[in-house]
Amino acid sequence: MSVPDYTRRDFLRALGVGMASLAAPSCTAGSQRVGGEARAGKPNFVIIFTDDQGYQDVGCFGSPSIKTLNLDRMAAEGMKFTNFYSACSVCSPSRAALMTGCYPPRVGITKVLFRRDNIGLNPREVTVADVLKGQGYATACVGKWHLGHLPEFLPTSNGFDSYFGIPYSNDMDGVEDRDKSLDRAWRQKDYTPWNPPLMRDKEIVERPAVQTTLTERYTKEAVKFIHENKSRPFFLYLPHTMPHVPLFVSDEFFVEDVHKAYKATIEQIDDSVGQIFAALKTAGVDRDTLVVFTSDNGPWLSKKHHAGSALPLRDGKFTTYEGGMREPCIMRWPGKIPAGKVCGEICGTIDILPTFARLSGAKVPADRVIDGRDVWPLMAGTRGAKSPHEAYFYYRGTTLEAVRKGRWKLRRSKKKIELYDLKADISEKNNLADNHPEIVERLANVMKEYDNELKANSRPPGKVEKQA
Repeated sequence: MSVPDYTRRDFLRALGVGMASLAAPSCTAGSQRVGGEARAGKPNFVIIFTDDQGYQDVGCFGSPSIKTLNLDRMAAEGMKFTNFYSACSVCSPSRAALMTGCYPPRVGITKVLFRRDNIGLNPREVTVADVLKGQGYATACVGKWHLGHLPEFLPTSNGFDSYFGIPYSNDMDGVEDRDKSLDRAWRQKDYTPWNPPLMRDKEIVERPAVQTTLTERYTKEAVKFIHENKSRPFFLYLPHTMPHVPLFVSDEFFVEDVHKAYKATIEQIDDSVGQIFAALKTAGVDRDTLVVFTSDNGPWLSKKHHAGSALPLRDGKFTTYEGGMREPCIMRWPGKIPAGKVCGEICGTIDILPTFARLSGAKVPADRVIDGRDVWPLMAGTRGAKSPHEAYFYYRGTTLEAVRKGRWKLRRSKKKIELYDLKADISEKNNLADNHPEIVERLANVMKEYDNELKANSRPPGKVEKQA
């Protein structure tokens, strides 16, 4: 790979990404005026993306103890999605899918990336930020990136005008003698067992990042971006570092009881959500902004009381059971997304790129396969709207382990074949494979056909050759 070639953006013009040739839906027609300047009917977009948050870990998704007043209000003013999927059950692949609209093996990001890795999201991929930037959007990434820490792979090489955050998980860069105990409530002022950098664009501005202040500082940075760009369309991607372990909160939310550390962490994120909505209203762009809240994958259950819950779903992070990939999702856009509604159709993070492209008036890249689909009819509450996915696929690394088609889910591992009726058995307790061999065979063929197509049309990750 030639690194300079991968950092140039001339290819976007060849794709027509900057051309408003795809008609936007009627809800964005006309010209909105904010701050005295025309927005040309283009909505703002905000994605709030948490890390390792379970399906149940929001009040309106059934949490018995976590108070999320702002997220609950967001759901009351918008729409809950109860069959919304991440495209992988671990960090880096799930983020690659969100950014590119593709299943992770399609774009070569199939594992968690570490500092030792010399690969990352290929800058020749077209990201959500690329698509929107081509339409005149201001773009910012604030938070955990985890798609390659080398300069060639950071957000500013992948369509974002600016970046503020840590480049990978907060448990990386650990000191040799770090205490990994879950029986203490971490306060970084007393102990610094991890050494991840905090970056602005491509420069390290703090090391180790003071993790007790990360959620607070991310929020301030996001609010600042909203106010600075209220007169033009903008895209804010806010991937929180938390609640990935180790858990840290600011002094305002700190509790000594380690069994309440996860609860406190989510509640600070919820407070951040409230500040984002307040900023949108103060800036006068609340009704012009589509906000999406979801998570990258399910809870890290082995972390016990420092982890969340995916109930009533089975299992969590690292797995292709529902608890690993089905995520809480809320979308809000006043006057465009109907308030207080619930969507049970299958959709996911891979659908963000084509949907945002449609709403902004951009083209979906035509020179490559994009797995996601435009799900605006679902978001708009269109009568009779159905999922555009005939089937949804669950990859673990490079292996296609499961497929969902309607109510049926087939999961195949080295140990067994499992078939679940998710409509009747959301918790995947009753394996019906022996009862319905014809369904097993049919879904196995769907998996084989799709996997063959994906591998025939996959693309490599970006790679920088290591220095000798």
